[in-house]
Amino acid sequence: QVQLVESGGGSVQAGGSLRLACAAFGDTVSMYCLGWFRQAPGKEREGVASTYTPTGNTYYADSVKGRFTISQDNAKNTLYLQMNSLKPEDTAMYFCAAVYGTSCPYQPRPHNFRYWGQGTQVTVSS
Repeated sequence: QVQLVESGGGSVQAGGSLRLACAAFGDTVSMYCLGWFRQAPGKEREGVASTYTPTGNTYYADSVKGRFTISQDNAKNTLYLQMNSLKPEDTAMYFCAAVYGTSCPYQPRPHNFRYWGQGTQVTVSS
């Protein structure tokens, strides 16, 4: 059983930056597909980015390419999401997720992931 705990959310003005962290407990996640999702009020949960460290494969949603960077520190068993040039439309609850496997899905969907964090709120004001 893997427990995921997010941190780093907050309120920023448009153009600002935030760094989200997701600490994993209960297992070493170096062989897991790890992802970040977000969900705005009234909208479906969408995949933002994912990574599978053994192959170095990463995925970014078109809406965040060039602005967000996903990374993983295996020594700390922690996943990060560096978010730059934030926009009001990035406002959402952000969740990290994990699933054990040999790769990440080409385009991550919520049903692909087994373990979820409780979420951290990101609010971007114009």
